[in-house]
Amino acid sequence: MHYFAYKGKRFCAESVPVEEIIAETGTPVYIYSEKTLKRHYKAFDKAFAKTPKLICYSVKANSNIAVLRTFASEGGGFDIVSAGELYRALKAGADPSKIVYSGVGKREDEIEYGLRSRILMFNVESPQELRAIDSIAARLRKKAGVAIRVNPNVDPKTHPYISTGLKKNKFGIEAEEALREYVHARAHLKNIDPIGVDCHIGSQITEISPFVDALAKTRELVLSLRGEGIAVKYLDMGGGLGINYDKEEPPHPTRYGEAVLEGTKGLGVTLIFEPGRAMVGNAGILVTRVLYTKKGSMKNFVIVDAGMNDLARPSLYGSYHAVKPVRDKGREEISVDVAGPICESGDFLAKDRLIPAVEPGEFLAVMSAGAYGFSMSSNYNTRPRAAEVMVSGKEFHVIRQRENLSDLLRGEQLVRQGRRKNR
Repeated sequence: MHYFAYKGKRFCAESVPVEEIIAETGTPVYIYSEKTLKRHYKAFDKAFAKTPKLICYSVKANSNIAVLRTFASEGGGFDIVSAGELYRALKAGADPSKIVYSGVGKREDEIEYGLRSRILMFNVESPQELRAIDSIAARLRKKAGVAIRVNPNVDPKTHPYISTGLKKNKFGIEAEEALREYVHARAHLKNIDPIGVDCHIGSQITEISPFVDALAKTRELVLSLRGEGIAVKYLDMGGGLGINYDKEEPPHPTRYGEAVLEGTKGLGVTLIFEPGRAMVGNAGILVTRVLYTKKGSMKNFVIVDAGMNDLARPSLYGSYHAVKPVRDKGREEISVDVAGPICESGDFLAKDRLIPAVEPGEFLAVMSAGAYGFSMSSNYNTRPRAAEVMVSGKEFHVIRQRENLSDLLRGEQLVRQGRRKNR
């Protein structure tokens, strides 16, 4: 459920016509609905109301600090994968004791930053990382809370690029090795506190069964740890719950919650969830201006001012995003490719798509763009990144100014001939 809809002929974000926003900001522009963000957080919160839990929004999905502040104000925690995401979360008012640090390649300085910030725990991806965390914690005279990420070898039935729980994926370690590492940590790694178990199998999962299968294998590990006298307190189920882009029918958080509560019955752990896409995906749109229309012998094209540098998902994954006119003019639908200005054949937002005919100067809204939209955008073709806007009821606020041309050169400098290289 989201709060983008036509009111009469005008497409609106909550109670604000999108045309009013782009009159101030220009295009391309990302627009988020605060009401939708809060609704989605509360859906997760309600689904697990009967058990101790911590909802750690996955910052990588959308890292704007206004979005993060919205979830922090609801009592949420955060799942981070870099020092930059930790910095953003703290700047947004996050409680560090509600932050879990995931990711396969944590640098030493990033681990130190997490320890000094007193985060809840690190989701550890390898034996070498576990030993590195112990060494850094010893140097800082701190104790590091950790959960080992278990690879359950479960097929999430999603795009292979966003599958993370199979043996061939780079993430996590297998359960048998994880058990040995927990036992080793208890005996030899004095600055490690093994407080949790972590499992994450992928993204945009639209069925319950992969979660249930992964949970069954993770439960076995928790019970084995208890048998070894290692009483973990947290079970991190990761994220991955899908959303509706086109014809998908992902389970509601309530159904997901029922399955998880059944699978964890009697474990006596605090559950941690890392929803990202499910929280922000349908809470955002990307609005773009039609520059030109072009008829070819085989295809019709609508050329717009947003491209693959603004929204990479269609080009990267072949992903579907619905496209709607910002003003409904009642025109007949035609089949078009909605293509951007980037010098790549793979630069498109939609292919062979039926949309109402549009003219240059009109605007299109690309739906379900709140997750992995701006956060994956780039300056390719030396293009300034888009503005971002948050709508709240009848008001809207620019939460990121559009980059300008001088921003594109920030940090660069010319080489001065005759000057010695810095040593």
